Amino acid sequence: MSYLNQIINGITPVSRDTAVKTQKHLDNLLKPIGSLGKLEEIAVRISAITGKVTNELKKKCVLVFAADNGICAEGVSGAPTTVTVTQFLNMTKGLAGINVLSKQAGADIFLVDIGVNGDLPYDKIINKKIRRGTGNILYEPAMTREEAIKALETGIELVQDLKAKNYQVIGTGEMGIGNTSTSAAVIMSLTGRPADEIVGMGTGMTEEGYRHKKEVIEAAVDRRKPNPDDPIDVLSKVGGLDLAGMAGVFLGCAYYKIPVVIDGVISIAAAFLAARLNPLTVQYMIPSHLSAEPGYAVVAQELGLNPYLLLDMRLGEGSGCPLAFYLIDCALAIGREMGTFEQGNIDGSVLMDIRSSTRPNF
Repeated sequence: MSYLNQIINGITPVSRDTAVKTQKHLDNLLKPIGSLGKLEEIAVRISAITGKVTNELKKKCVLVFAADNGICAEGVSGAPTTVTVTQFLNMTKGLAGINVLSKQAGADIFLVDIGVNGDLPYDKIINKKIRRGTGNILYEPAMTREEAIKALETGIELVQDLKAKNYQVIGTGEMGIGNTSTSAAVIMSLTGRPADEIVGMGTGMTEEGYRHKKEVIEAAVDRRKPNPDDPIDVLSKVGGLDLAGMAGVFLGCAYYKIPVVIDGVISIAAAFLAARLNPLTVQYMIPSHLSAEPGYAVVAQELGLNPYLLLDMRLGEGSGCPLAFYLIDCALAIGREMGTFEQGNIDGSVLMDIRSSTRPNF
């Protein structure tokens, strides 16, 4: 059995028993039952993953994968391809949005070159380059199947390394001009939805440019004909190396039982690929914000996940993950530090359960 198949087949469900115990504990705290809504849901999700009723996730990080995309040659992005290298270097200097937000959340950042079309200084960047950017998917596959598998395994191996360093929650980020196009192509291939429902504006463009982007991606998917029943075929034909690395992170986190946070549309496209390889991975995913890219909502519905934040964000980089880390910290602190009805001399039996019927997806 290959390493990738060993990981995929080795993923096991979260602990439903611990989820029930955690909800019972939360229902006995000094508040109307269910009154902390989504924060309670987050606490239950984390407990189901860790197998512990009360938790504290002190070590947090975001893995940011950088890669270039050959489809940019078709004018599908409002930004030049040189921005991939430039902005990735800015991250090494602490200048990017992900740097600022991660610092506020007390999270570390690990920068990974998995497919940048250029040379980078590797003192602050992890060198996992598989190739210098993907092929132009309008005319050729993005990568070989072997390269796609290697990229998936790279993400898994990075999770293994982070687990050894005692990281307890991991966020997924990316940097790569053109990756909203590859993400849209992946989502279209897996869902059968047309470009009008999936493709977004990305970094921004004119209406004419937007129409062109949709036409190019639809033509690329039609020409490559990826098999929706084979996620690796989809990835290799129309995906991106950053997408592949992140999909590996979702698989690795599920295998090693580490909560993993979804950022925006590129991140959730990677999560979608992982879920198609093993549906149990969804039980380990924590959504952050609702991306303004239209494909995000489609995939979130497919995965049965509801994002916790509505902020009209579309930066990428993993920028939603530190915000989710803060919510997770608050949710877990409630379970650890809030008093019980008994401690507060209140008869909890007289309080109504004001929860909606919504429950975590596991």
